[in-house]
Amino acid sequence: MITATKAVDLSRVQHTATDVRFMQRMIGHHAQALDMTALVPTRSSREDMQMFALRIKLSQEDEIKMMEDWLEVRGEEIPGVRDHHESGGTLMPGMLTAKEINRLREATGAVFDRLFLESMIKHHEGALIMVDELLSTAGAGQETIIAAFASDVVADQRAEMDRMSAMLIAMLKEQQP
Repeated sequence: MITATKAVDLSRVQHTATDVRFMQRMIGHHAQALDMTALVPTRSSREDMQMFALRIKLSQEDEIKMMEDWLEVRGEEIPGVRDHHESGGTLMPGMLTAKEINRLREATGAVFDRLFLESMIKHHEGALIMVDELLSTAGAGQETIIAAFASDVVADQRAEMDRMSAMLIAMLKEQQP
């Protein structure tokens, strides 16, 4: 029988290969979000878009630093932030293709704003898929930092997706005669 003390003792919880892969992949995933937010200042004149993109930029930069530090402390490889592809060349969940990124880069004004929000919602949905994949793997996502980060990703991404959906609805209403 396991005692209550042993049940809550996390001292023996170790990271797994799945945890490492999640953190490595999420660095590249976040990097694409930074690429997308970098477009906002020159392509959108909406103050709400500017502020929202800045919020995403700052949080994703902080999280990339945290993930790099987590990997470094554990002696794991830190990928370049531009590693967006899996082995075999497939994109991670929610990642925009080169064609989609180029379309976003070429857009301005209301067209850019709509594409940015739609693309970022897709991107955030991909992050949720990545967390689901992590947590569906036996033994993964148990280390305190990983568990907290995965929980934060879910909460933050869902809240931001709700905000982006509301922004899209508001923009559509503004465009109606």
